[in-house]
Amino acid sequence: MNAAPGNVAGEILLVGCGKMGGALLAGWLDQGIAPTCIVIVDPHFAGDPPPGVRICAEAAQVPADFRPDIVLLAVKPQSMDQVLPSYAGFKDAIFLSIAAGRTIASLERHLGAAAIVRAMPNTPAAVRRGATALYANDRVDSSGRDLCEQLMRAVGTVAWTRSEAEMDAVTALSGSGPAYVFLLVEALTAAGEAMGLERKLAETLARATVEGSGELLRQSPLAAANLRENVTSPNGTTFAALQVLSAPDGLFDLMRRATAAAARRAKELAG
Repeated sequence: MNAAPGNVAGEILLVGCGKMGGALLAGWLDQGIAPTCIVIVDPHFAGDPPPGVRICAEAAQVPADFRPDIVLLAVKPQSMDQVLPSYAGFKDAIFLSIAAGRTIASLERHLGAAAIVRAMPNTPAAVRRGATALYANDRVDSSGRDLCEQLMRAVGTVAWTRSEAEMDAVTALSGSGPAYVFLLVEALTAAGEAMGLERKLAETLARATVEGSGELLRQSPLAAANLRENVTSPNGTTFAALQVLSAPDGLFDLMRRATAAAARRAKELAG
């Protein structure tokens, strides 16, 4: 590993610096990774880079003496086939891909016998509250796994799957999950309006309720079921609502069907 003094993460080549790539970059810098150990390749990079971070428009411009420990692939899945061949020469690096749906086998077609880790982060990474699942091929050793985990932990919680097949379920659960939560706020707002509240008031209360509940869940040692029970008085108002939500065709069934649809689509996109 080419780690510089005080930089336990070594050298990082970040390919693509859009929303997720930018969130990771900010997290790494906040974590204390030396800017001089980061090179970004992005032809569309806008604004001024953080001091010390080098920017390249294409792979050919990466300094000849730069030997990354990690090549983090943060480009769109549909661009991978075009982008990857330019990086196959970094044979000593671990390739960490955050491209949804792109399997390790599809990356190996361009990279050959490379050490590859798949990651499925989600959008709360932008506020350091992301959830990321990782899966590595058998060419990634324990120190490589630790390094990838460290880099993704800069933007939130990290967990490893038992198999690559589980990444489709991860995509459906946590990858798409923020959209389900945002839809819940929309649904609560609409329900408030239907009961006669002004939209602005309904939206304010719905949003604050979801935000506060998430923070309570984060800070509490209790399981979600226990926190739910603490709000639910026998035969009270919450109990009446939960009778509807917990019905056989209620929220549990709806969420199972929704995530199953997302997982099926993830498999289709992976080919």
